[in-house]
Amino acid sequence: MKACIIQPLWSTDYSRSDELFLWELAQLDKCDHSLDIIVLPESADVPAKAETREEFIASTEKYHPALLNKAIETAKRCDAVVFFNSSSEGYKNTTFAIDRAGNVVGKYDKVHPVHSEIFERGRDGQYSFEFDEPYIIEIDGIRYAFLTCYDFYFYEMYANIARYNVDIIIGCSHQRSDTHEALEMMTRFCAYNTNAYVLRASVSMGLESKLGGSSMAVSPYGKVIGNMKSAVGSFTFDFDPKDKYYKPAGYGNPPSAHWEYVEIGRRPWKYRQGGSGIVTFDKWMSYPRVCAHRGFNTIAPENTMPALGAAVSMGAEEIEFDVWETKDGQLVVAHDSSLERVSNGTGWICTHTLEELKALDFSKGHEKLKGLQIPTLEEVLKQFSGRVIMNIHVKIWDILDSPDYVNKQARHYEDIARLIKKYDCEQHIYFMTTNIESLEKMRELLPLAGFCLGAGRGNAGMLEEAIEHGFNKIQFVTWYPLDQEMIDRAHAHGIRCNLCQADDAESARKYIKMGIDTIMTNDYHLIRESIKEFLPER
Repeated sequence: MKACIIQPLWSTDYSRSDELFLWELAQLDKCDHSLDIIVLPESADVPAKAETREEFIASTEKYHPALLNKAIETAKRCDAVVFFNSSSEGYKNTTFAIDRAGNVVGKYDKVHPVHSEIFERGRDGQYSFEFDEPYIIEIDGIRYAFLTCYDFYFYEMYANIARYNVDIIIGCSHQRSDTHEALEMMTRFCAYNTNAYVLRASVSMGLESKLGGSSMAVSPYGKVIGNMKSAVGSFTFDFDPKDKYYKPAGYGNPPSAHWEYVEIGRRPWKYRQGGSGIVTFDKWMSYPRVCAHRGFNTIAPENTMPALGAAVSMGAEEIEFDVWETKDGQLVVAHDSSLERVSNGTGWICTHTLEELKALDFSKGHEKLKGLQIPTLEEVLKQFSGRVIMNIHVKIWDILDSPDYVNKQARHYEDIARLIKKYDCEQHIYFMTTNIESLEKMRELLPLAGFCLGAGRGNAGMLEEAIEHGFNKIQFVTWYPLDQEMIDRAHAHGIRCNLCQADDAESARKYIKMGIDTIMTNDYHLIRESIKEFLPER
């Protein structure tokens, strides 16, 4: 097969848009019948820097139809497959695949649209939060996968693409801040790990620039067939897309693709969280929400693994649980500081070792769960991290001055931060406490987490303190006065509002209508069903 990769000049001068776009069309006109594949870069319909959302939309609306028509015309004229990246419905970042007959046979929506694309240019990015498998299409017996610009940085995608046995990866890109050497290294790594040819089209940042550009083709062997670096124009090359690289799967073993060799020894629990069970980060998940207070504790004992797991399995957006310290400095999950109400034990949690607590029965009121143990904070994180947003109420921070609390110096800041990092859930959790000092300390240790101030001094006072200290959440309680003005004032300062708690449908509906962002409840299913008309689809 013969391929052509086109690399246009990109300019920061928006007034040059017409000139640069016409250059792209002229390059397509130069393509001839000898070609089988033609690839253009990302955002070919925005050929110069759009400073504003209005400029971006204007470029897209002006150039996209002409680009699509030219690509179809070129595919038919050259009897070639054409790939180009442009905007589609909802201003998505889409790579179009046009077959030899001029039909649009594939549309790949960029998996990782960057922040500026969504919030500055107005592109649709909601689809990127949904589960999906790698987008693979087959044209003329050749299997194609896709990576667009920012996608190249997520190396975990390579292993997922590789298992689909693709022949060519089409990479429409900008990547204007990386060096030629870095871009070549990244592309070679991709080709070698996927056992596929990578055809990457980008834009030149200027003939003398050492950044960006680097439109290239790399073979499954990791060999660079050609790299344009900062040149403007196109390059063509011949290759066999079915030529694969096979090596021994370890010394003395039969040949296999590199990714197959890796799969033999894969240990998925050693990597960052991934898969369809992972929910979006707290900062991205939409509101309003329902939080299962102490887990789904109408069907299982509160703050136990069955209660928390039931809430997660039913799709709760959030779970809430409470953290105490044991006599031997371990962190456990229970609501009360004492044992009588929730177990067959007596006394304070902080006067028992973890071993002593594990010997107790926490199934009180649920005889079929007899023998249920108190969970540690680590056990909860290990089981549910990334599967749900966690409202972690660290009770030892609330009562540092309490006469009942034995170890008045214990705050466990570093211990808790270490566990959050260990289970890779910093952006899936937020801390709740009435203690401002503790939230400030954790903000230093885990800046990507959320921080929720509780109403230890009343709802009104808590709100003013949260505004003063810049916390992003507060937790109103029903036993202190709460009115519409407080909720509106919180929202005006960018603060999300929890409500602890509502266990009947009438109350839940009232608070949601007032603008409460997260309803905390002890009866998850009842409350979610009663307010589901207000909840966004997920």
